[in-house]
Amino acid sequence: MNSKKVILITGASSGMGKETALKLAGEGHIVYGAARRVEKMQPLVDAGGYALKMDITDDEQLEAAVQQIVEEQGRIDVLVNNAGFAIYGSVEETPIEEARRQFEVNLFGLARLTQLVIPHMRQQRSGRIINISSMGGKIYTPLGAWYHATKHALEGWSDCLRIELKQFNIEVVIVEPGIIATEFGDVMLEPLLEHSANGPYSEMAHAIADTTRSSYENESAYSPPSVIANAISAAVSARRPKTRYVAGKMARPLIFIRKYFGDRVFDKAVMSQVK
Repeated sequence: MNSKKVILITGASSGMGKETALKLAGEGHIVYGAARRVEKMQPLVDAGGYALKMDITDDEQLEAAVQQIVEEQGRIDVLVNNAGFAIYGSVEETPIEEARRQFEVNLFGLARLTQLVIPHMRQQRSGRIINISSMGGKIYTPLGAWYHATKHALEGWSDCLRIELKQFNIEVVIVEPGIIATEFGDVMLEPLLEHSANGPYSEMAHAIADTTRSSYENESAYSPPSVIANAISAAVSARRPKTRYVAGKMARPLIFIRKYFGDRVFDKAVMSQVK
């Protein structure tokens, strides 16, 4: 791959996506940031990048974005699938339409964009697809069933994709962030309280809400988005990238406990934080 790469990153209007787009542009890459809130990507434009309006669930917008980049640059070297969000709430109380929306954004929209990019990478016999999963793709937390389901699915989907595309010299990388200072906490709290604050799961819902608020109020409890931007940058520039990059507060210890101590120990550990 060339040292100067053409990169498309979704969810680039805030948080990890914005930080990553700015970092990659600063490193001299040709960066296209895509998001619904295109007006929030002016800093990327000022840094020499390009802003694309994109709803990850709108097929026409996905096709238009890929076509524009190929027409303007002749290639797409790196796709960073970063767009995503979290809904929390009990399985029983979360409307199935909202659960489907969670999958449409976190998995199917990402997958469709990847389908559109792969033929161009296959034709050029090179490419790198970086999927932003979460430590939540390896662990679980109470009332987060639908969110964790999407991230667990993304992990398995990415592993299969990596094997499929290796023959074409296209690499697939998974990034698993821990607790990061983004809009994640605010976004997950609203549906959590809307769905489960007043029903049979109210005690658990309020405990999780309190824990989440206190975590994001304590600067030592989370990592800045730059930690993930650095990991993605490393995955972009590495001659042979790792298949997984784990970064951010609590990611490594929680994944370790889940993997090596088993379900019952992890159940106790995670529930001890919401009492």
